[in-house]
Amino acid sequence: MNPQTINRRQFLGSAAVSSLAFPHIVKGAVDSTPLRTAVIGCGWFGGVVLNNAWKAGPVTCVAICDADQAHLDKFAQKVKEQEGKTPTSYTDYQKLLDQEELDFIIIATPPQWHALPFIAACKKGVDVYIEKPLAYDIRESQAMVEHARKSGITVQVGFQRRNVPSVLEARQYIADGMAGDIRQVDTQIHYDAKAETPEIQAPPSTLDWDLWCGPAPKLPFSPQIAHIKWRLEQAYGNGHLVDWGIHWIDSVRMTLGKSIPLSTQASGDFVYFEDKITTPDTMAATFNFDSCRVNWNHRLWGAAEVEDGLSNAAIYYGDKETVIVTNRNWITKPRGRNQEKTVHEPKASTSSGVLHMQNFFQARKGLADPICSIEDGYQSTAAVQLAMIAYETNAPVRWNAPKATISENPQAAALLKRDYRGPWVHPFG
Repeated sequence: MNPQTINRRQFLGSAAVSSLAFPHIVKGAVDSTPLRTAVIGCGWFGGVVLNNAWKAGPVTCVAICDADQAHLDKFAQKVKEQEGKTPTSYTDYQKLLDQEELDFIIIATPPQWHALPFIAACKKGVDVYIEKPLAYDIRESQAMVEHARKSGITVQVGFQRRNVPSVLEARQYIADGMAGDIRQVDTQIHYDAKAETPEIQAPPSTLDWDLWCGPAPKLPFSPQIAHIKWRLEQAYGNGHLVDWGIHWIDSVRMTLGKSIPLSTQASGDFVYFEDKITTPDTMAATFNFDSCRVNWNHRLWGAAEVEDGLSNAAIYYGDKETVIVTNRNWITKPRGRNQEKTVHEPKASTSSGVLHMQNFFQARKGLADPICSIEDGYQSTAAVQLAMIAYETNAPVRWNAPKATISENPQAAALLKRDYRGPWVHPFG
């Protein structure tokens, strides 16, 4: 039988959908006074986030900060074309925060440069939109949560998938009990990665490589570990699960109302990119929550053989139905043989990134809660980082929630905090 397909309007009209599905969308008059922002981290995704801010606006970008002069020049031109004026450029985030009057900042650097600018903004009382993962290590995230609480600033963490219609509708469907009790979730993102040369060479003349590395280890420069490609470098991005898979782990946590998993285990290998990247190109991890197991799988060397749409998906197995969620649709199928599946195809009039920024602006005015608070960002970041610790130590990792640490595994517990390279000082403890 052909699968039944319904659109969002039919779904909303035929099901009792509560405010759980779209809790963060608040309609109201738009303030005409532009918000003053600065972007710290002026690479590709810094531009994406600023574009979303302009669309959600009104916003004016008054300052930018980066370790690469080429990034600063290109980004300044982008702002001038949009706003008709050139932002002030900095290479030192502290000078930027000291000299500019700001309503909020955007942090879109590699993870090793998340914690320190964030905490500096907290001390200045400046609101923050920060990209995921929240930080490079778990102790950094814990320090960031504490500083945010003390300062009272508004924080939005960049888990934009929390605004994807298919994710939100499936979340409501599951919350209403339509799939029954969820016993297992499988998540995966398989894709064909492209590796640059790992050959050590001199960095571009525009790039301050020492500053770019910052508190992280200063590795010899190669194109495979720098701009954009840092995601698969263990010392900077810490791999595909932390960079991209974190979106599905966060989505599952939100859907099921879970926190940090009770235990985690992981294994991985280098099947295709051996000697080119330093995190597994093939990996499996299991997150054990109190009533449900969540599995993660990725393969960076091929996705064509996966059924269309399922190379990037979360699959919820309930005792009544299975619910498959992708970025563009969600599918339900009752248990049993020869059951017909129903494909739900919601349409979005506004991108998830713009919705995420709109919610942040509303939260700043007290009209809504951030859809991804600092605490939620910490919990999702900690979950995937615990999986990488399990991979690194080749042992299960058990989380002691009351003490916010790893139990019964000193080797794993030691990886909760990475020593900073001088002169920078780790913010925890």
